[in-house]
Amino acid sequence: MNKIKIGWAEIDITPEKKVSLIGQFSERISEFVEKPLTATALALESDGKVAVFCSCDLVGTDWALLDAVRKRLCEKNAPFDVNSVIINATHVHTAGYSSMYRNAPEGQGLFENYRKTILEYLAPNQKYVDNSKTEKREDVATPKEIFDILVDRISKVILLAYERRKEGSFVNAFGRAPVGMCRRSAFSDGTAQMWGDTNTEKFTQLEGGSDTGIELLYFFDEDKKLTGIVANLACPAQCVQHRHFVSPDFWGEAKMLLRKRFGENIFLLPQCSAAGDQCPVDLVRFVEPESDLDDPNCIRINPPKRKADPSMFDLSGMKLTGRRIANEIIMVYEDGLDDPVLSAAFEHKIIKMPLPLRRATDDDVKNAKEGIRSYMAAKEGDVDFNDIAMVMIHLGVLDREKLQKEVEFIEEEIHIIRLGDISFATNPFELFLNYGNQIKARSKSEQTFIVQLANGAEGYLPTKIAELHGHYSGFISSGLIGHEGGEILVEKTLSHIADLFE
Repeated sequence: MNKIKIGWAEIDITPEKKVSLIGQFSERISEFVEKPLTATALALESDGKVAVFCSCDLVGTDWALLDAVRKRLCEKNAPFDVNSVIINATHVHTAGYSSMYRNAPEGQGLFENYRKTILEYLAPNQKYVDNSKTEKREDVATPKEIFDILVDRISKVILLAYERRKEGSFVNAFGRAPVGMCRRSAFSDGTAQMWGDTNTEKFTQLEGGSDTGIELLYFFDEDKKLTGIVANLACPAQCVQHRHFVSPDFWGEAKMLLRKRFGENIFLLPQCSAAGDQCPVDLVRFVEPESDLDDPNCIRINPPKRKADPSMFDLSGMKLTGRRIANEIIMVYEDGLDDPVLSAAFEHKIIKMPLPLRRATDDDVKNAKEGIRSYMAAKEGDVDFNDIAMVMIHLGVLDREKLQKEVEFIEEEIHIIRLGDISFATNPFELFLNYGNQIKARSKSEQTFIVQLANGAEGYLPTKIAELHGHYSGFISSGLIGHEGGEILVEKTLSHIADLFE
């Protein structure tokens, strides 16, 4: 075993212009910057083996972005294998978008594709009404402008972290903070709904569980001074996900509080564990948002007042969540850590894992076509984001019908890393919590850091029960891979972890 070299760096990735915020179907233009968006890089090296983590305050990190960053690193003569880079998203809904779907051209935005599809195929004689007046606004950054900023700055921060690597030590630890909760309500009629109203007789249970655990890694320099922390928890950063400002959400708040305690030079690298069905909102003790959300799924008619957390759709909830995370990280540190590890086994496997495409049946296609026909027959006037929200689920099924004639499997890039007694396992999905629980429970490592939405943005990977229950995140069009692929991902991930610990 050799000593570990550690390097940290952080960079601001906030565009100077306003941005069209991604994460909801409603169009939102940022009005101000609540806190800057950042990319934080951690470079690890031992005996010539390298892993570079880069966590970004973004909704996702797709293949176009990953490929462009790796290409830029090659152009800058990066002195390491660029394939060892892992870029993950904290999954905020308060950042701008570049490209967000597989095989998108560089800088091609998600909504541009939606608009083109709906106008060309569904409403050829109508026009798209841009409610946010984003067209030809020079003060709003284009997807291509955002893409270029991200490629430039993410490649810079990765190189800087690698250049700064020095011998140091680490300690893995564990904490708890109540952040993530299941966001799918299940009902007695055999259905479920994301954000489903639980104040109804047909509500039976939340479809999935929750995980309050925080996997923690504390890093130290040669003088045993704390330099940075990796914090991994099962919840996307989405307290203010509907709001009209740029924000890193609760991770920005946690970072600010940690720097008040440990100093301005402390780094925080956040990772989202398997959390495709999780959110910070308590659907059982639902607290009304402080103002409208432009999301019909979150509307409640005269909801009862609850004694609970503040609204987890607003800054008040975001600040509380960030404080809970920071307080736990600080408490675990102050309660006393294990002895720092100076040298450890270090391995990094990069796997190309084929997973079966989730296929649409003939009935699925028939129902999708009927759904489109029925909706458009009743549609009057021009098209706006509401129509996109209603019809894209059906369009996704028709797209899947085309895709499944061409491919049976989708090859995904998975990284498995051993660092001493712990392991990291990445995936490019919004992976439902139960898959992560299976991996953690059966892993051969002492502690397993699952990193979702890493090196790809392949959509939701739901459980079998979520597919049967339906609704958003369980639909065919919500992701490329279904529960059969999820089961394969679990078994292969566990097998690769076991190989590193034999």
